[in-house]
Amino acid sequence: MDVATYLASRGGAAATADLGRAGFSRHRLATAVSLGTIVRIRRGHYGLPQDSGAYRAARELKGLLTCVSAAPCYSLWTLAPAHSMHLCLGHRAAPPGTVAHGRCRHLRHPWLPVAGLADVLIHALHCLPELEALVMVQCAVGRRDITLAFLRSKLEGNRNGRARSVLDLVIPRADSLLEVLANTAFRRAGLHVRRHVEIPGVGEVDFLVEDCIVVETDGASHLEPLQVKKDRRRNNASLIGGYLVLRFGYDDVVHHPERMVAEVLAVLKLRRSGAFRP
Repeated sequence: MDVATYLASRGGAAATADLGRAGFSRHRLATAVSLGTIVRIRRGHYGLPQDSGAYRAARELKGLLTCVSAAPCYSLWTLAPAHSMHLCLGHRAAPPGTVAHGRCRHLRHPWLPVAGLADVLIHALHCLPELEALVMVQCAVGRRDITLAFLRSKLEGNRNGRARSVLDLVIPRADSLLEVLANTAFRRAGLHVRRHVEIPGVGEVDFLVEDCIVVETDGASHLEPLQVKKDRRRNNASLIGGYLVLRFGYDDVVHHPERMVAEVLAVLKLRRSGAFRP
């Protein structure tokens, strides 16, 4: 493996010590630099010449990506990409256009300039709007990368009350960020909701609201032709089984949750008034 290929596998840059452990001598590094294959980012760090990504920027600033800027590294759900670079910089001031977080207290990523998962989530809980932090935590907890108990143990005291309130919204299982957001919206509307209910002839549904309305949250895969046909059959089977069905997509759940809840409440009101009876 040549040094450029190695760097590409490590996020586009690496420290001299890591390159040495991988078998690349200083002479090989100097030769690669002279050929333009790699560049010296700063003392002790090399990268790819075409790399202008967040990892290289973090190394140049001698910081670690964290919060929403580190979400792609850990494949965490996000509602929106980072508009500014979120960094752990120790006691140094944040450069213009970046967001500084407190120092990291847990093991960092083994080779990328990224804070450890625990610090990333704790910083997100303190920094981001509630639902943006929630989906990141839900993703990590749902995959069992980290536990709620561990996060709670790191968020004691009055100043962490808001962060703990986000943890209260995490559910045992969510197959997509749409599910966790819809669940939060329904709970706050005072609706009785059961998740992942198995209905005979239908299969598992995302939500059963007030034991009478099936609510499905549809991601991009539900637009595929085969899935559309399957969803139609499931809708019909639900109605035959005595359940009303509502389906909501990404835009409904993420950008218009109040409208989604209002539609569920409207159907419930109609049902209770006898609109769907013979």
